[in-house]
Amino acid sequence: WSQVVSEAEKIVGYPTSFMSLRCLLSDELSTIAMQVRKLVGTKHPLLDTARGFVYDSRNNLQMRGLVILLISKAAGPSTTELSFQHNMVSGIYSSQRSLAEITELIHTAFLVHRGIVNIGELKSCDGPLKDMQFGNKMAVLSGDFLLANACTSLAQLQNTKVVELISSAIGDLVQGIYYENSKSSEENCLTDDISISTWKEQVFLSHSALLAKSCQAAMELAKHSAEIQDTAFQYGKHMSMSHKLHSDLQPFVKESSSDTTAFSLNSAPAVLHQEFLGREAWIKQIRELQEAIKAGKGVTSAIELCRCHGKRALAALERFPPSEARAALANIVYAVTRFP
Repeated sequence: WSQVVSEAEKIVGYPTSFMSLRCLLSDELSTIAMQVRKLVGTKHPLLDTARGFVYDSRNNLQMRGLVILLISKAAGPSTTELSFQHNMVSGIYSSQRSLAEITELIHTAFLVHRGIVNIGELKSCDGPLKDMQFGNKMAVLSGDFLLANACTSLAQLQNTKVVELISSAIGDLVQGIYYENSKSSEENCLTDDISISTWKEQVFLSHSALLAKSCQAAMELAKHSAEIQDTAFQYGKHMSMSHKLHSDLQPFVKESSSDTTAFSLNSAPAVLHQEFLGREAWIKQIRELQEAIKAGKGVTSAIELCRCHGKRALAALERFPPSEARAALANIVYAVTRFP
């Protein structure tokens, strides 16, 4: 993955691993960062998120911005915008680079907001109550700050359709995260009956909508046709679905995986295993769930589903002319559809 990202960054001529640096080095956020230091020594999740701003190869914080830049370069200028090619750098419009930054800021803002902890579930080892409450306040304020910066930059693009697209993606994110939180807060969420079609709908809202609609918006900024915009949307949607499936599968396909490896009961392998096994047998196997999923059809089906979305993303890419950027976008798909 790291090699794929490194090669892709060379193609777009932009180190996306520093995508949010301009905002993160602002005076306002520097002040917030100084306040967050007070949380050192506690287990508040905002600390882990803050560390991820500097370096996080596991969560690939800057993946979305990189994909937007790549698909912008792969599509190139539209025939109606040929006279404005002098505004392009490395085959990408400045407005498309701004959009990539905006998308990363929105994603980062929601990561920060996800770091809010439930005070009622805290243990003494997590840290003093006043520190954890302070951490929650900082998560809300700093997340809101990033989101406000993103919205200001979005307005400066002066494109009504792009504003509409990204705004609707923010709405999708809120809806998806609300559903996740409402389910996880239920005492008996283990018995929640969820189908793979419902899983796809939820994952689209919370993981895929932002990238899919941002890819479409990048095409709109270059004045591409509705057909090309839809093609970019399809790549963003299916590549991010593959990315999420790849992440869900890791506890079950890693050779070094142990019985203590954490995994979600709402991950794709668990959901597919539940469908194949049947409801009653699923509930009986809860305590031995991870081994049961490894031995069942859930893992292989999730791998097939991951590769299916990958193929659809690659099919969308075929609509763009051959180029280094298109090859890099394909390599990203290959990276998230490869399993040991």
